[in-house]
Amino acid sequence: MRINDRQLDRILAKVQKPARYIGGEYNSVAKDWADPHILTKVALVFPDVYDLGMSNLGLAILYDLLNKRADSLAERAYIPWPDMAAQMRAIQMPLYALESRRELRDFDLIGVSLPYEQLYTNVLTMLDLAQMPLRSRDRDATYPLVCAGGNAVFNPEPMADFFDFFVMGEGEDVIVEIMLAMREVEQADRDTQLRRLAKIPGVYVPRFYSFTYYESDGTISNVEPLEEVTESHLVKRITPLMPPPVTRFIVPFVDVVFNRASIEIQRGCTRGCRFCQAGMVFRPVRERSVVELIDTVDNIVTHTGHEEIGLLSLSSSDYTQIGPLVKAISEKYGDQALSISLPSLRIESFSADLLEMLEGTRKASFTFAPEAATDRMRQVINKYISTEDLLQTADDVFSRGWRLIKLYFMIGQPTETDEDVIAIAKLAKRVLEIGRKYHGNRAKVRVGVSTFVPKPHTPFQWAELANLDDIRRKQALMRQEFGRTGGIIFNWNEPEETLMEAFLSRGDRRLGPVIQSAWEKGAKFDAWKEWHRPAAWLEAFAEHGLDPAWYAHRNRPADEIFPWDHINAGVEKRWLLLDWYAAEKGETKVDCREHCYHCGILTAFKGLRANTPPAAWECPPIRNPRWQKLAQEGQVIGLTEVVKDNMIKSRVRNK
Repeated sequence: MRINDRQLDRILAKVQKPARYIGGEYNSVAKDWADPHILTKVALVFPDVYDLGMSNLGLAILYDLLNKRADSLAERAYIPWPDMAAQMRAIQMPLYALESRRELRDFDLIGVSLPYEQLYTNVLTMLDLAQMPLRSRDRDATYPLVCAGGNAVFNPEPMADFFDFFVMGEGEDVIVEIMLAMREVEQADRDTQLRRLAKIPGVYVPRFYSFTYYESDGTISNVEPLEEVTESHLVKRITPLMPPPVTRFIVPFVDVVFNRASIEIQRGCTRGCRFCQAGMVFRPVRERSVVELIDTVDNIVTHTGHEEIGLLSLSSSDYTQIGPLVKAISEKYGDQALSISLPSLRIESFSADLLEMLEGTRKASFTFAPEAATDRMRQVINKYISTEDLLQTADDVFSRGWRLIKLYFMIGQPTETDEDVIAIAKLAKRVLEIGRKYHGNRAKVRVGVSTFVPKPHTPFQWAELANLDDIRRKQALMRQEFGRTGGIIFNWNEPEETLMEAFLSRGDRRLGPVIQSAWEKGAKFDAWKEWHRPAAWLEAFAEHGLDPAWYAHRNRPADEIFPWDHINAGVEKRWLLLDWYAAEKGETKVDCREHCYHCGILTAFKGLRANTPPAAWECPPIRNPRWQKLAQEGQVIGLTEVVKDNMIKSRVRNK
């Protein structure tokens, strides 16, 4: 049913930014619901406010893909800000999609993007505003199917109670398979529908899996499939050939967080940073050609009018053709004031030549994420770059006109000392000194320091979250070292927010009732500092007899079964464990394009590789002279050199 426009008009006058809720933006697609060719209607939901959701590239890709098909339509929905949510509840107006203003209940499928765990309670807000039961078991076939995808679902268990199924990995191919399967069982009961969907590779249906736990310590003793159609280990989906990029981006009515057009130039990463979940779960690397990307820029400029293009990748400067690409864009659009944004850069693949190509762009800032400020810590996390190289890069940037450098670090990483923490402030001040050499007091350094959270499917998944008091103490050490240094902008996150991220990302299926109780006690918009309610979460844990510290502040033994072990992201757990031991010894590994360490990703997808042109996802070696020099000096090792010692450690820990 379509919502009442007059009712909507009346409440829009009472809320902030009413343009968030009206739809009709330029390039949005509003198909005719009466069209007999449209067989599947999909609502794509980003469970946060419009201002954030409009910048989500994953949702934009699926929106574009589905609306290009004659047999489907896709519309968007976001979570109303609390003022709008209160108005909707007051008149019992259900949550609706922007394009048609149809209730979410009218769709066949509701697909939710979950890039990070702080969105979990907003999913419950979405279901409640849509006037649907919160739990999957309470929704029969008269309701739309509700699924989720994104980074956070690589551990789906904390949200298993609320979703009918999850999509593991990349969604471009599997979304079409899901639609076709849904049509086969359109008139069936919900369990029959889900059994059919469970046959699709990469689709995980939680109700068809059972978990048992050890009484002695509460850890998982077994994960068992309950249906013949389910797999004991579910392999993620990948798209071997990257689909055509989005060119007709929807132009928002209000200013959004990233007001630019984004092009994914490369998917995956070969660097092997041990803390980085995205670098592990999005393997293997696949690149787009320069010709395709230039054509994409042309279409974006024509169809959107955007003045900034973001060249996106987990590491934009690792794209093997980044120089020719930036040069071609700069030469073609140099007189049109088109700004090129490289939001994710690695110092070791950044160059002065690239800076020269960016000379004509708007000089806002450059962002680098060393993550650690000492050579030793960068070896532990496998993000090796010398301090001298970092300072030289800062000099290259400041000397060419940029006045602001953003540096991102983490504290609380394994083996960290107070000296490593204080070194963050000292390094930032050295960078500022370089900036002042060229710009005086106009030079700025923005330092963002987050707290390490051990994420699933990474070598650091066996680590523990630092004690909250210790986090506060280390933050104080940095503030003391910074003192009143002008030109330094220091930002950090609250320890309670980090704790929540940790127990949600590392939780098991027992957290479902905790999440619901916390939501009922007022937890919502947890990613927004002004709405975060730590007390609600602690009360919810106590209510269900669970301890957040057990999930967060605990080193895992080598043989513990994780809640996500039945999800195969392509990188073998054995390999991750060996890399965890290598981290403890401070051993650095080179980029996978220089040396293959046999992590399992190529074996997991050997069938796809056999049927895909090699150029699609086998990037040429980077041949980085720095790595070659380190290898000659014996600082870089292969896995085979540590296997024997690590296997002895493993046997000891397993006891």
